[in-house]
Amino acid sequence: MAREVWRDSADNEAASAVFHLMQQLIDRYRVNRPVMPLVVAQAADAGAGPEIDDRVERLVRQVHEANALRRVPVQLLGGRGDTPYEAALDMVRTLSEKPWETRDNTQYKNFSFPRSRLLGAIEQATATVVEQSGSPSEVPGERILEQLSRLRWRADRPRRGSWWNSLRDSVRPETFVGALFIALLSVLLGEIDWLLTALVAALALIALAVVGLMTRAAPPLLWLRGASRWLATTSSLAASSTGYPSDGWSWFSPSGSWRVIRARAAAVAERVADAGAGDEHARQFHLELRVQALLEDLRHSYRPHSLDWRRSKRTVPPVVFLPRATQDNGGILLINAINNVRSRRSEVDPLLLLASLPASEIMRHTPPLPPERQGPGAPTGSSGARARYERWVDDLSLGQSPVAAATLAWVLRLPLSTEKLTHEHAHAQLVTYRVRRTWAWWVMSRASVALVVVGSLLGAFLWAGHWRDAYCHGPLTDRNTDAIWIGEGGDRECVGVATAPEVRFARGNGLELSGAGKGVTFDRIERAIREENRAVEKDGRYVTVVYAGPLTARGDEREATRKGLEELTGVYLQQQSVNRTVRRSVKLRVLLANGGEDMLRQLTAVRKIIEVAERDPTVVGVVGLGRNTDESDDAADLLRKAGMPLVNTTNSSSSLPREYPNYFGLAATDEEQTYALGLVAGQIAQKLDDPQAIVLSRRALNRDKDRYTASQRAAGKEMLREAGFSLDGDMQYDLEGGEASMNTPLTAICQGEQVPDALYFAGRVEDVPALMDGLSATTGCSDRKMTVFTGDDLSKGTFDDSTSIAANVTLYHSSLAPLDRGKNLGFYGDAYRTLRDLHPEGEPIALASGLPVYEDDLFASGQIVISYSAAAALYDAAARGDEPRSAAETWATLHTVDLNNMPTGTISFSRARSSVSDNVHGLNVVKVVRPGPSAERTLVCGKPAGVAPPLTAKDCKP
Repeated sequence: MAREVWRDSADNEAASAVFHLMQQLIDRYRVNRPVMPLVVAQAADAGAGPEIDDRVERLVRQVHEANALRRVPVQLLGGRGDTPYEAALDMVRTLSEKPWETRDNTQYKNFSFPRSRLLGAIEQATATVVEQSGSPSEVPGERILEQLSRLRWRADRPRRGSWWNSLRDSVRPETFVGALFIALLSVLLGEIDWLLTALVAALALIALAVVGLMTRAAPPLLWLRGASRWLATTSSLAASSTGYPSDGWSWFSPSGSWRVIRARAAAVAERVADAGAGDEHARQFHLELRVQALLEDLRHSYRPHSLDWRRSKRTVPPVVFLPRATQDNGGILLINAINNVRSRRSEVDPLLLLASLPASEIMRHTPPLPPERQGPGAPTGSSGARARYERWVDDLSLGQSPVAAATLAWVLRLPLSTEKLTHEHAHAQLVTYRVRRTWAWWVMSRASVALVVVGSLLGAFLWAGHWRDAYCHGPLTDRNTDAIWIGEGGDRECVGVATAPEVRFARGNGLELSGAGKGVTFDRIERAIREENRAVEKDGRYVTVVYAGPLTARGDEREATRKGLEELTGVYLQQQSVNRTVRRSVKLRVLLANGGEDMLRQLTAVRKIIEVAERDPTVVGVVGLGRNTDESDDAADLLRKAGMPLVNTTNSSSSLPREYPNYFGLAATDEEQTYALGLVAGQIAQKLDDPQAIVLSRRALNRDKDRYTASQRAAGKEMLREAGFSLDGDMQYDLEGGEASMNTPLTAICQGEQVPDALYFAGRVEDVPALMDGLSATTGCSDRKMTVFTGDDLSKGTFDDSTSIAANVTLYHSSLAPLDRGKNLGFYGDAYRTLRDLHPEGEPIALASGLPVYEDDLFASGQIVISYSAAAALYDAAARGDEPRSAAETWATLHTVDLNNMPTGTISFSRARSSVSDNVHGLNVVKVVRPGPSAERTLVCGKPAGVAPPLTAKDCKP
């Protein structure tokens, strides 16, 4: 309920009636905005004495007191001046210069009067020029305009110290701009370097100070201001500046608009000077122009559809009170001027006026002005006609006023009988309540807007922090969602696709290539691919291959990214080979996708790859995903549903090629590897009386999604049985602190009732050192000859002193890249020269001498060769016929790929495999023993990639 702010009793019936009329007009304004009259109360009896006039005046003051503190904008006027004109003009100036409300007693901010201030500037400039010239009859327009320029077309001069005041006021924390400034600095400080933030802050401070000063002192974009536009377009001044009509003003014509404004300002200044000299026509024009500006300013303060919702905030009209309006004090002249302007303009303004007239005063129109004004000379003939036309044009702006009408159209007269003014027995209680501020005031107030802006900026700052924690490149304005952070603390990894220049998975990774690649780091390989991509993107005719691999590791385990380094190097070599071949117009672009350490985040990476492919039609497929995990099936299926082929590198799953038609693998499957190892194992078993074997595998952890171990364990068991070994169950070992713990399982194996003759190791290459140490040190195994079979490719492991084979152990493993079987030996020299260009200052290490080039440690693991071949196969399908193809077309074309001259033989996906022995993957079986101080490798048997005679027991002698 609204709070009561005023209570009093009505002295008489007339006071009660007038009070309720005014309150209805004020309070109903919010509902239907009724037309506001000029209410004039007067004693009906013209002979009533001063006491009756005092009662009428008192009721006006009572209505003023009732509304002064209830958030109704009110003004109580009393004119001051030697003449009615000067008194009326003083009241108009009071209305436009004095505040209507206090800060705490307002529905919205105080009224502004830019049009009135513009006329005030013209008056001030005119007064200065008249004072200087000493003759009001001769006021040059150019001098007036010069003076206006000195005043900056403002009625008040800039105060001293305006630079400092502008700066201080602009950044006060309690102001809107200050709050915005502080919030923006907070956001910038979290986004950019502190030095750059300080520079931005300094520039912003200077800009705010300059803008503040200019808005106070200078007239930038003067023709666009509302007051200037009004001066240039109001029809009241059209007759005074016929040389520059109102249609000469335009939003887009500064010069034309400026000419109109200057011409009209000069015309107004001339009439103001004439008014000061006593010209009644000029005085009436000046007063009504001032009233028109006042009403336009008030109407603008209540206009609908404004950005600040001012019409919704102001629900009560401005009210003017004239306790005693007479001819002498200018009150009647002011009422007439308001009535004339309203009648001439036919525009509804919100002003409500209540005045009291003494009973002896007569409320009539402005007295008729002299029909003729004496000008210099008495023109006759044609010159007289011209002079009359010019005088008629000069009087037209005033002649449009209905000064000769019979009634005052906008005046509501209230003749109050003496009986009602003296009937005191009523004594009705009069009450007013505080006008409530509307919801628009709360929603669109400066504090609310500042709160929303600051809250939004704070929210943006918090979201920016969230984005920085969520995305590998997550600034406030240019975040990239294709790569995200996964994990916490030291285990956090950037996973996804690097489509932004700021996202680099190998940034700072100094892991180097082996052998002749020493000195070429992971970071340099990634940067080289980026450089090549930029060159390709300029050409515009290319296909995009996404390499997905383990490009990062948890913590600082850089060695865990070696697989990603070598595979990415192979893809880079293929990119260089394609892009440097002149005859190939379709170039190769490579995007990097990180599946995390050991490819444990590959599903996230695949989803991001699909998102990128949906935006980028040049993406034709994926190379990599070379580790078999629990997510491998889902990853292949997601790519299948997205219509994208996958050319795998070293994933040896036997099920993926059968289940997913978009899967093309270059590595021999687990079944194919164990088939070849089984040829050796069968011959060993035949030489033993009672061959016994056992399977040792890594125990799967909760966070370990490795499916390779389980697949190898199953394939190893089947191979040993078919070879003739009796299986004595299987054992598992654990990982402690990332290292294999073999003590428990090897003690059980070596100290059992019967020590096995053969052991199938379904583990990883990094666990082999612990296995060899255990077999050479554990009682029961250290003095017994034993054969170890392993499905993991140990070519990527170097058998130095710490990983040498135990003296009593013979190790057989498969090699997925039969480097000695290929015919393209030129690949290795080209690859070396390409990588040499990436070497930092200094001579790179030369290729191993005295050995075949493919046995250099740079290529020995086979990872580079396999990924190079995979990228070559995918590119061949994507650019067949030297025309770029879509992902779906590439998928279909991959079935026809048949690349003959590859480092490991023929890469072919066109031939169906009828049995495991008829596979088209390259494969070698390698024997490793330690007859002396170092391990010795012997190639047992193998076949190149492509169609070749199947391996037999005759080929694979132990």
